Amino acid sequence: MGVYPVSQRILLPQLTFDNEFFWKSGEDGKLRIQECRACSALIHPPQPICRYCRSHDMGVREVSGRAVLSAFTVNERFAIPGLKPPYVIAQVAIEEDPRVRLTTNIIGEDPSGTFDGAGLEIGQIVEVFFQQYEDVWLPLFKPVSPVEHGALPVDEIAPTDFAKHVRPMLTRKKFEDSAAITGIGASKMGRRLMVPPLSLTVEACEAAVADAGLTFDDIDGLSTYPSMDTVGMGEGGVTVLEGALGIKPTWINGGMDTFGPGGSVIAAVMAVATGMAKHVLCFRTLWEATYQALAKEGRVSPPGGPRSNSYQLPFGAMSAAHTLALNAQRHFHRYGTTRETLGWIALNQRANAALNPTAIYRDPMTMADYLSARMITTPFGLYDCDVPCDGAVAVVVSAVDAAADLAKPPVRIEAVGTQIIERTDWDQTTLTHEPQVLGQAAHLWTRTDLRPADVDVAQLYDGFTFNCLSWLEALGFCGIGEAKDFLDGGVNIARDGVIPVNTHGGQLSHGRTHGMGLIHEAVTQLRGEAGERQVPNAKVAVVSSGGLTPSGVMLLRSDS
Repeated sequence: MGVYPVSQRILLPQLTFDNEFFWKSGEDGKLRIQECRACSALIHPPQPICRYCRSHDMGVREVSGRAVLSAFTVNERFAIPGLKPPYVIAQVAIEEDPRVRLTTNIIGEDPSGTFDGAGLEIGQIVEVFFQQYEDVWLPLFKPVSPVEHGALPVDEIAPTDFAKHVRPMLTRKKFEDSAAITGIGASKMGRRLMVPPLSLTVEACEAAVADAGLTFDDIDGLSTYPSMDTVGMGEGGVTVLEGALGIKPTWINGGMDTFGPGGSVIAAVMAVATGMAKHVLCFRTLWEATYQALAKEGRVSPPGGPRSNSYQLPFGAMSAAHTLALNAQRHFHRYGTTRETLGWIALNQRANAALNPTAIYRDPMTMADYLSARMITTPFGLYDCDVPCDGAVAVVVSAVDAAADLAKPPVRIEAVGTQIIERTDWDQTTLTHEPQVLGQAAHLWTRTDLRPADVDVAQLYDGFTFNCLSWLEALGFCGIGEAKDFLDGGVNIARDGVIPVNTHGGQLSHGRTHGMGLIHEAVTQLRGEAGERQVPNAKVAVVSSGGLTPSGVMLLRSDS
């Protein structure tokens, strides 16, 4: 172990009362982790209470600085000042308590140079080194010499056991039975449309309200995610749309802490069930493509400064791609999953997009195209990542007693899954699957008598190919760890397969609409309005939304 001299890097951690000991610990070359004095558990990130015994008697323990390399990804795409690609982002499990995992960098012999991860293996023993940046000492790690291997951390809950932790229903009466989806709408979709995001929102909302046979005067609820307008992630939320439309809602909803990006719809169902609203307009707008173009021109400025409360950003883990890549690598290591496994998902979405005139990417793609695409962060290449785009999607949720008289046959909500079972910290959570899918999927099946075999079409969140794989296994379309064999070269998820997946092209080829586009497609399929991509006799659809952050999943059905 040792300490390197002061270097330059931005995206440093913000020092606070509770974390200063951690970020300054390296001044004397010692790694320190918060400890519960009552049960001796190590806690990270620091908290005012022990999550295991709920004691408030918290202290700090000096640890050996040795850890097991539990996963790593070689970042090839992203760069920050002071940290140029390629560089290795890793999670290491602390020797004294493997439940604690640190996001970090694995460094080469020259800490100021690049390192492509050559020779690294999951399970290697690594030891801490510290690099000083201004008033912060970042804990970095390097393999011990000679090479040693150790036991990998175990799942706090095995992936097959999440159903054992689902809370039983409190009543046989389900709130889902009170509401239906009565209208859907979308704006134009494209790359760098260079139009104001609010105009996209209004376009989608006008289409959804008209599709339901309503007017804006009928709308008494507004619901969105994430209710902000930074970095191309929305038009400004409920208040901005209300100001444009002059609606006087009795109920509103917005924010990041909800049931995934499509959680605005689940929240709307709850509002209708409790009588707070009769017709709720849910909406989601992305204008990332235009935002990125404007940022390059200096016409918009990214939010924030050089300091962050994140325990991932200081190590260049600046994208969800990095976190999911770590989980994917562990899935590969444990179950024998391959890049080709992920490739069949990407190819399936592209084949479906070819039949969808609104999809952004419609050109044919082969496995050779997929495998030869430039690497983003191992094991993800370009086609493992969804398409930043401009567009908006809107959905109308109505009370069932009002739905029967509207323009289109209502789509009923059979069940939802929302329960959080695992930790929500990105690097302390489930080891082998996308975080926040296993619990929510298990919760869904406790609220319905239907089973995976009853589902006719699945619209599964695919911000990255691995998201989709995780949902396939979590929802029980195949066993845990069995996606490689189940996909069977993509046959089983094709439109005429065992479970047709992402029939409009998904976010990988249609465009990144953060789950709302998946809901739009599910309703389109259940109405029989999907044209060339229609799945025959589709009566039941499952739609998942999100992951990493708290997510949600819905089971929808058509009564027609």
